[in-house]
Amino acid sequence: MDLVKKIIKGDRAALARAISLVENCSNETNSFLEKIIPLVGRAFRIGVTGPPGVGKSTLTNELTALIRKKNHQVGIIAVDPSSIFTGGAILGDRIRMQPIGLDEGVFIRSMATRGCLGGLADATTAAADILDAAGKKYVIVETVGVGQSEVEIFKMVDITLVVLSPESGDSIQTMKSGLMEIADVIVVNKSDRPGADILINSLRSTAELSEKTKDTPIFKTVAQQGEGVSELFEYLEKKFSGSGQSEAFQQKRKFLFEERLRSLVVRRIEADLWSNKKIQNLLKEAGRKMGQADNQPVKVVDKIIKLFKQNKK
Repeated sequence: MDLVKKIIKGDRAALARAISLVENCSNETNSFLEKIIPLVGRAFRIGVTGPPGVGKSTLTNELTALIRKKNHQVGIIAVDPSSIFTGGAILGDRIRMQPIGLDEGVFIRSMATRGCLGGLADATTAAADILDAAGKKYVIVETVGVGQSEVEIFKMVDITLVVLSPESGDSIQTMKSGLMEIADVIVVNKSDRPGADILINSLRSTAELSEKTKDTPIFKTVAQQGEGVSELFEYLEKKFSGSGQSEAFQQKRKFLFEERLRSLVVRRIEADLWSNKKIQNLLKEAGRKMGQADNQPVKVVDKIIKLFKQNKK
């Protein structure tokens, strides 16, 4: 049985192998991704992001437990920081998700950021497609949680949960820097701790300053105790069940597709650009001339672009 057929059947070993192939940019990747694309689009993709230490993994764990009670299958992609020695994922989130890790209806994959902008590995979207094709009704992507760069998650999921806690420190500044704009839902976790109500009032005040964010719902949870998570899941479930008829949902899916095309085009062009021997030599020459008056960065860039265009004619 080939890899695609095994993926469709939900074979766990095949899923792990397929995701490894897209992570490593294997030559087999494009062929099997093309075959599964007709099966993609049935899963509801949820992004979970926010500053470190707010309880994202615990919240993901509790949401998954509620989804499994409905007998739906779940795929989880936990984007971990990369090891500075191997480039691989450190697996911190995987350790925290042990309570659901033994459930056959849950597939968890840790992926390394590999230095990618926004803390998202290049292969994360492709991995979500693979889990989608395997019949996972919910695919949850939990990001590293490093602040403003986490806005990249918005470009690959149907709905984005921004998780904060009373101990988030400069969380309001973080929200103003970009997270507020991409939050479809704000979750104030650890809401049993001092300062939770002050944080929520501050968030509501900040949200009301923008037409785009003023209606963003805010949920209070204590994920470690399971408090408030069922109300959050009910909201998400309603969003998913009505998504087929929602024009906003369809517009978001079109946006995600366009963003993916842009990303693929940029990566293809970038690979061609830096593999060009003449451009490589030009870069080395510029390095040797560093500091010289006629070796301004803007001029060097113009030369590189001109040379690249000439080679493409």
